[in-house]
Amino acid sequence: MAVVVFAVGYIADQLTKRWVETTMTEGQVTDVLAPVLRWHFIRNPGAAFSIGEEHTWIFTIIQAAVAVFVVVLLFRVRSAVWAVALGGLLGGVLGNLTDRLLRPPGFGVGHVVDFIALPNFAIFNIADSLIVCSMIGIVLLMFTGYQLDGTREVPEKTADKPTGPGRDLDA
Repeated sequence: MAVVVFAVGYIADQLTKRWVETTMTEGQVTDVLAPVLRWHFIRNPGAAFSIGEEHTWIFTIIQAAVAVFVVVLLFRVRSAVWAVALGGLLGGVLGNLTDRLLRPPGFGVGHVVDFIALPNFAIFNIADSLIVCSMIGIVLLMFTGYQLDGTREVPEKTADKPTGPGRDLDA
């Protein structure tokens, strides 16, 4: 399951970035569903909201480390929902890492192709969407107690503490 989600996400990300590079000029804005959705072709040297533009190489190292960590986790996954979440995360991370490694201005410091523009928000790409959606899923899985092996950790109730209406507050 994780491999399918990873492959579909990664391929969609790379194909859309290639499409943008071959059909648009940098800086070009094209209305899709104006004013809600536009394609706006930029090359982002930084992270989200162009943070850290002078330290692109740091993002390359972080993305590589996250990709290795996710691959290691995937060997422990026995849950379909965890596989989907981690596969999406890996697809997104490797999508942007590919840009950092292979796009200009050079190896390890390449700029990420961004093009999805919403009003009053950052310009992003499919890899960014995969990362955000996967992280939301991972946080929800963790907060609800779902483990990588598919089991669910339920908090233990203490028998000595009364619960519900009419409980003795002096106990």
